[in-house]
Amino acid sequence: MPDSNITKKALAQTMKELMAKQPFSKISVGDICDACGMSRKSFYYHFRDKYDLVNWIFDTEFLQSIRPENYTAGWKLLADMCTYFYEEKEFYRCAMQIEGQNSFREYFCEAITPLISFFSKDVFDGVENADFYITFFSDAILMSLIRWLTEGVQIHPKEYLEQLREIAVRLARLTLEKLGGQ
Repeated sequence: MPDSNITKKALAQTMKELMAKQPFSKISVGDICDACGMSRKSFYYHFRDKYDLVNWIFDTEFLQSIRPENYTAGWKLLADMCTYFYEEKEFYRCAMQIEGQNSFREYFCEAITPLISFFSKDVFDGVENADFYITFFSDAILMSLIRWLTEGVQIHPKEYLEQLREIAVRLARLTLEKLGGQ
């Protein structure tokens, strides 16, 4: 592993530990560097700011490990996503509370929406205004994921996914029935 990745992973681990103890807004780059035993120069060599570090954690730990082409069903991808977020719930609960410009929530939405949309396309294939329905269902699933994460992951991922799937399938079926009757 190149030295660059070792340094980034050390900074990432330190950030996760700090976020478990205090709000993101109270954590400074100096705090991260002090806790990690690195210089600020070293931090800024690898990351623009602390927001960039949080996004990097998501990119390397989640996005690079999930390959949509390896999934034939969107629900399996969503199940793996939920399992990952459940295992890392403390970090993501804190990360989702970051507000303002460069917020993690904004970055998360930009990254996850295409994954959800990719698998929603099959449901609305051949339907007039399919893009509208795909966007609607993607947004609904995305916001449900965010709520599940920010409210402290009250239910196990399997149960959450079962409930999400039930409502999504019912809504999609009802929508398709209404569209077919027009």
